Parts: sequence; structure tokens; C-alpha cells
Amino acid sequence: MLKGSEALEENKQRIIQEFVPGKQVTLAHVIANPIKDLYPKLGMLQDEGAIGILTITPSEGAMIAADVASKAANISIGFVDRFNGSLVILGDVSAVEAGIRDVMGMLCDKMGFARTEISRS
Repeated sequence: MLKGSEALEENKQRIIQEFVPGKQVTLAHVIANPIKDLYPKLGMLQDEGAIGILTITPSEGAMIAADVASKAANISIGFVDRFNGSLVILGDVSAVEAGIRDVMGMLCDKMGFARTEISRS
């Protein structure tokens, strides 16, 4: 039978977050016609147009992606997380798609990131 701190130690759960070496775009998705309720739920001030979502490893790639997408098309940056590699872009459908295509071109074709297919809903 365990006593005191031994019992507490046995019941502890540990969460380990690991980053695997490598460069990849794991998600590239366009929400072409989101419902109005989605924008405020995501913390977005803009409430019209398409939403583009990217997840990139290493996470610093999100900064590059934000720069490339904003120069490629008339989009706005909804959210960029340099610690987790998430990027959300907003604009009309064609601009969001163009931004994501240019990001994929830069990261995958020029920088050697593993590619994913661009999905759309």
C-alpha cells in the first residue's frame, strides 16, 4: 500500500508535448461561405468573406506564411500564432485561395516543407 506522497505521485497524469523535427504544412483549408456566428466565435472582427486556415511546423513558418499571403492577395490576417504555427486569413474566396496557394508555393516548393492538399468547405 502506498502512503502520502507516493500515492499522490502515482495518481499524477503527465502531459508531454513534443515537436517532431521536420517541416510541413499539416492543414490548408478554405471555408468559402462561413456562417455569421463563426466569426465572433473565432474572435474575428471581420464578419464576412472566406476564412483560410493553415497549420505549419515549425511554428515560425506561420510568420512567413502571414507575410506571403498578405503580399499575394487582398486578405487580412485574422490570427497568427508563432508558437503553435496557426494562421487564419480572411477575404473573398479567390483572395484567400490565392494567398494559400502562394504560401504553399513558398513553403513547399521553395523551402522544402512537406505539402498537404488544400481542402475547401
